[in-house]
Amino acid sequence: MFEAKANKSVPGELLPGTLDMLILKTVSRAPQHGYAIAESIQRTSDDLLRVEEGALYPALHRLELRGHLAAEWGVSENNRRAKFYRLTAAGRRRLSEEAGYWTRVAAGIARVMETV
Repeated sequence: MFEAKANKSVPGELLPGTLDMLILKTVSRAPQHGYAIAESIQRTSDDLLRVEEGALYPALHRLELRGHLAAEWGVSENNRRAKFYRLTAAGRRRLSEEAGYWTRVAAGIARVMETV
């Protein structure tokens, strides 16, 4: 499950494709393993966004199959074997497209919310 906390007790759903975009953005900063990606999204969003394993790993696999991420095995900070993901050129293009779309959608939602 991928959710945003609307308030402390009620989770909210996000637009389809949002998780992929957030993963691509997170990995664009530095190659990371799955758990670190989920932690980074949660931390960067000030605990507003939470990515469950059941949503994260299928999304990582999908992005890898589409050529947006490349992966290789390595050792995590706690000496465990982990798959590290990095952004590919195709992933960089996809992130740019998704970020542009998200900016337009967010502006449209803001306009609707400001209407009396």
